[in-house]
Amino acid sequence: MLDVAIITLFPEFFDSPTKLGVVKKATEIGVLNLRLINLRDFGVGNHRQVDDAPFGGGAGMVLMPGPLTEALSGCPSGPKVLLTPAGQPLDQATLDRWAGLDSLTLVCGRYEGVDERFVEEFIDEEVTLGDYVLAGGDVAALAVLEGLARLLPGVLGNRLSLEHESFRGGLLEEPQYTRPALFRGRPVPEVLISGDHARIEAWREEQRLDRTRRRRPDLLDKEPTV
Repeated sequence: MLDVAIITLFPEFFDSPTKLGVVKKATEIGVLNLRLINLRDFGVGNHRQVDDAPFGGGAGMVLMPGPLTEALSGCPSGPKVLLTPAGQPLDQATLDRWAGLDSLTLVCGRYEGVDERFVEEFIDEEVTLGDYVLAGGDVAALAVLEGLARLLPGVLGNRLSLEHESFRGGLLEEPQYTRPALFRGRPVPEVLISGDHARIEAWREEQRLDRTRRRRPDLLDKEPTV
């Protein structure tokens, strides 16, 4: 079982998404345990304050290190990951690695960021979804959660789905087709209905390479994900 804790100011944000799809199935079959930890519960004073103005001045507010540290008391012992625009881009290799852990804690950044002393003391990895800024790390945490859930045993109906998808082998997935064989004058590629499995696999490999060259040539310079 993978034990995942999410520290967030908005636990209700996760209510619906975690009751659907692969995350729901992973929890139902017992391969994923999810803990939602409300950072506000560890806030300071009557108003449960969790943020304050930055030293040195500047716009916005910064999450205080005290409440975050207290919130960790309810988290498992595994790696602590901060979801922040300053992190490394999330990729499939990272999800594969995390899916093999016993536990993981995701800390959702918010406002102008997190006090750096908390990061230096407790955070093992910093991750972002891409080169853009969201209101907080909650959307990123959901992306991580779904990416992890589908990798856990028994969640997908066919484990081969994991072997033939984008980023496996360092390539994007080939184009996919289903019925009808003719749609608005566009036929399915003849090779796919030929019944010749060797030709079909050769075509798929050619398509993976061509699509990657055209859309994501940067992937060809990376170590392949197996």
